[in-house]
Amino acid sequence: MHILSTTALGMLIPLLMATAVIFLRLRGQKKPVSARRIILPPLFMSTGFAMFHFPETATPLIYHVIAFGAGMILSIPLIMTSRFEIVGQDVYLKRSKAFFMILLALLVIRTVIKLWVNDSFSVMQTAGLFFVLAYGMIVPWRLAMLYMYRQFTKNPVRES
Repeated sequence: MHILSTTALGMLIPLLMATAVIFLRLRGQKKPVSARRIILPPLFMSTGFAMFHFPETATPLIYHVIAFGAGMILSIPLIMTSRFEIVGQDVYLKRSKAFFMILLALLVIRTVIKLWVNDSFSVMQTAGLFFVLAYGMIVPWRLAMLYMYRQFTKNPVRES
């Protein structure tokens, strides 16, 4: 007897992962930022592309381009709300009041898209496309953060 259906698991697991990401991001804001800490997450995440060695994840390339482009569009609110501040001698990512709401809105958008495409793709194909979407979000966000971090460390603005 199945306790949860595949669809329910497909909704529950991303919800749990999103909750974990929110807590990790909130906790991460308590640590100083460095160029290395900005660059490493997309590099670590890139190992997920190994899933595309499995034929079950295969979808047309245009779908991956669309998913990556959608991720880039969804990264805009994250980029717009990422700011730095100096506390003592260290640079920190400034906590945005909108950050939690943005992540929640992105989760809702992701869930709606998942429900919309659920019957069109297999579970593995959906996982692959959502991985590409997530990568499309994190790469522009982290590149923008790196640029802003470098600009900020050249000319730091002291908060009073």
